[in-house]
Amino acid sequence: MLSLNRALLVSAAALFAATAPMTVWAQAAPDYSKVEIKTTDLGNKTYMLEGQGGNITVAVGDDAVLMVDTQFAPLHDKIKAAVTSISALPLKTVINTHYHGDHTGGDGAFAKDGATVLAHDNVKKRMTEGSTNALTGAKTAPALDKLPTKTYSGDKAEVELKGRKVQVGHPANAHTDGDSYVFFADANVLATGDIVSIFEGRYPNVDVGVTGNIKGVIAAVDTYLKLSNDQTKIVPGHGPVLTKARLQEYRDLEVSARDAVQKAMTGKNEDETVAAKPLAAIDPKVKSTPEASDNFVRLIYKSLKS
Repeated sequence: MLSLNRALLVSAAALFAATAPMTVWAQAAPDYSKVEIKTTDLGNKTYMLEGQGGNITVAVGDDAVLMVDTQFAPLHDKIKAAVTSISALPLKTVINTHYHGDHTGGDGAFAKDGATVLAHDNVKKRMTEGSTNALTGAKTAPALDKLPTKTYSGDKAEVELKGRKVQVGHPANAHTDGDSYVFFADANVLATGDIVSIFEGRYPNVDVGVTGNIKGVIAAVDTYLKLSNDQTKIVPGHGPVLTKARLQEYRDLEVSARDAVQKAMTGKNEDETVAAKPLAAIDPKVKSTPEASDNFVRLIYKSLKS
């Protein structure tokens, strides 16, 4: 596995406008007919699916299947086929890690198939009201046909999967204001959502438009580190399966970026802070473009000012 010191881990699937309303490094929409779903066995009837968009985690119980995130609506049939190839049991539960379209796009179709779609209250709020990009002002329309069918408030949710241990938690104001993580203790698998995401050429996104915050991201990763051990298989929102050591590197990079911006912004406004290029020493580790670096500085600045 590549080191974060080489590229903030490794290349992930391309992001484009529909994948995350806060993302400003958009690319053209893909040809979904050419997307293939890759299945990785994580052990103890738990799997990761990769296609286009956010990673999916699948867990098989004694009488049903649970899935974390759904990628895009046009991939429903391919994802369903991949799940069916893992187990003939019915898919009864979907858990959303947050509201972005590359993680919730298939929700409506899987709900029609009979699955309960669970998410934090704020996921339903954002999908009902729509959202605004804090950097560009671009609007993302409501997704009323994909709303979760069940929501929870507070910092955890109760989820039943017969024969399995499932822990769902809500880190406050991190990647978004409605993030969830899912920990399968019996498989030692942790699905983080986009609080942990690995991209080549740019930094992870913090959706400050819905009160996401770099401070919350770091606090959430600290929670993930406490849940993990050296054998934990960590499924990020995007990118390859991580070890605890790689997650620690990710956390250290986020802290370094926050501290660099915090130091640079003393006595400066946002544009002046960006012009100071506080991430210049970190950019090569991420292989970041100048635009991506400036955008991340703005997101951190807005986080620290909030």
